[in-house]
Amino acid sequence: MLLTFLSSFGQTFFISIFAGEIRAAFSLSHGDWGAVYAMGTMLSAVTMIWAGALTDRFRSRALGTAVLVALALACLMMAWNKIALLLPLSIFFLRLFGQGMTSHIALASMSRWFLATRGRALSIASLGVTVGNALVPVVFVALMAIYDWRTLWVLAAFIALAGIPVLVLLLRRERTPQSMSADNVAALGMSGRHWTRVDVLRHPLFWMMIPALVGPPAWGTAFFFQQVHFVEVKGWALIELVAWLPLFTAVTVGAMLLSGWAIDRFGVARVFPMWLLPAAASFAIFAIAATPMQAGIGLMVFAVTQGAQATLPSAFWAEFYGTRHIGAVKAMGAAVMVTGTAIGPGVTGYLIDAGFGIEKQYIGIALYFLAASVLMILGLARYRGALVSASEAA
Repeated sequence: MLLTFLSSFGQTFFISIFAGEIRAAFSLSHGDWGAVYAMGTMLSAVTMIWAGALTDRFRSRALGTAVLVALALACLMMAWNKIALLLPLSIFFLRLFGQGMTSHIALASMSRWFLATRGRALSIASLGVTVGNALVPVVFVALMAIYDWRTLWVLAAFIALAGIPVLVLLLRRERTPQSMSADNVAALGMSGRHWTRVDVLRHPLFWMMIPALVGPPAWGTAFFFQQVHFVEVKGWALIELVAWLPLFTAVTVGAMLLSGWAIDRFGVARVFPMWLLPAAASFAIFAIAATPMQAGIGLMVFAVTQGAQATLPSAFWAEFYGTRHIGAVKAMGAAVMVTGTAIGPGVTGYLIDAGFGIEKQYIGIALYFLAASVLMILGLARYRGALVSASEAA
């Protein structure tokens, strides 16, 4: 939970509050800023494929400490950088060590260490990013009225470093990664196998799941990334939308905990198919919303998908592909999802500059979620039966 909380400094909900200051400092249009953000995020996604596998080799205590040091340095780079060409590099480091590796270490560890209560473990660990989403932007926006935005990035670096001794204390009796212990039997995946990353890439289910895995991070990120433009188009004040965020957070937490319980009770294969339907409904609501209250209702609906997002993908990798190579496999999945966070802001920013309205975009996004749901349902229905073989083999 500590690690997922500290991932806030690399998350879009934090970086985006500085969007106006960053665009002004580097003379960027909406499209330019979206492109910079997409470039840095895409690079971090590619790097995650390699870096994420380190969780299979190193203890979370040691790897987490190194990642938090790197995250602090990334925050300092954002604070001190005044060269436009280095801005994508700043975003790259923030996204890799913040959103990417910090969350990955936490959730890969939960997937490996817990079996019968894996869903609940994932939901509790994921509460950190939800708490961060609720508190960190509010606190830093308030501080922006007093301090220069670059100074606040120095504060973020200090907080990341302050988390290191707490992390070491909490993990002083850390479990050993299964790949380091010959006596520790990893949970099996489909057909009673321990799936490697190469095996997963060759399996059709992985490719059928990609649109579903990309969707929430891509378009959820895009919504919050473009929230200022969205309220401008609607003719509202930003505070009228932001005022709904506490309720959004509350519903997100409820959905997160409920999805964790549902995973343990019914299994990922039965819960996953319903995951994207609230997202499809929410973007349709955003598109047609005539009042801030209607948009707020859309946020509540999207929070259901957002909450389940914290648990379902991680549980999916562990349940369908096993846990012996969970770091490498989940890193590949994390790279797919991080790629989504690059696609969303980049595509929406480009379309805004091209004159394609945000409301029309949101109708298209709603249709995307419906299509991704259909493909996911077909894939899970096709390969769910293999999980029976896995349980029998175990």
